[in-house]
Amino acid sequence: MKFKVINKEVLYALDNFTNVNGGDLELLKDKASKNPRKRIRFCAHKDTDDTLHEMLIIHSKGAYVRPHKHLNKSESFHIIEGHLKVVIFDEVGSINKVINMGDYASGNIFFYRLTDERFHTVIPISDVVAFHETTNGPFCREDTVFASWAPTEDDDYEVQEAFLDKLK
Repeated sequence: MKFKVINKEVLYALDNFTNVNGGDLELLKDKASKNPRKRIRFCAHKDTDDTLHEMLIIHSKGAYVRPHKHLNKSESFHIIEGHLKVVIFDEVGSINKVINMGDYASGNIFFYRLTDERFHTVIPISDVVAFHETTNGPFCREDTVFASWAPTEDDDYEVQEAFLDKLK
């Protein structure tokens, strides 16, 4: 797996033919564990302008993803390793649905797709979770709306943790 580093959390594939093996996954897990926000993503697409975005994402337990929704986008997750919860909210922050996800062997849901513009977040339950995410591009920051009723990713860890504990 050859990649270029965009920042501590984002890597982009360098080759037109992208493949990932167990050693690569272990490298990503190690990098995620050392990041302040406990996560990393390996983008198999070449850049933000691609019409199809495929990413391998690693979250360590305690990683916080601010509830958000995507405008005019759909997304899907396929769990490779670990366990996470996807939480779907209404516009004011009430929980509509919780999806317990795990790899195929876990007996949990291992694939999900969201096509509506709904606020959602993911909560790693296992020490580490690895998943494949697919969404349509191009990426425009303005197409992501963050929930005003949730802590920001810049808020203190204690504020984020209290929010996550309430959701769990």
